[in-house]
Amino acid sequence: MGLDNPLHIAFLLILLLLVFGAKRLPEIGQSLGSGLRGFRRSLSGEDEPPTLGTMPAPQLAAQPQLAAQPQPQLAAQPQPGLAERPDGGVDSAPAA
Repeated sequence: MGLDNPLHIAFLLILLLLVFGAKRLPEIGQSLGSGLRGFRRSLSGEDEPPTLGTMPAPQLAAQPQLAAQPQPQLAAQPQPGLAERPDGGVDSAPAA
């Protein structure tokens, strides 16, 4: 009652094709394969193999430090929509 019967495997493949569609199945297989490769690589402790066409980035001796620029000071401005009361308080109703 496992997947040892070819009819069960064929039924499972047809079901996957109906659920995900023919366009999406290769993408799913590719992402599963890359995930499994990454998992195996992390278990074995190997570094990622270099890919063709890529060169290692040159090492820079020292990067120049950016000069700290002064931040502009913002002046306190009254909020629109709040009216001041004669006693110095603020009403939440807008001034008319």
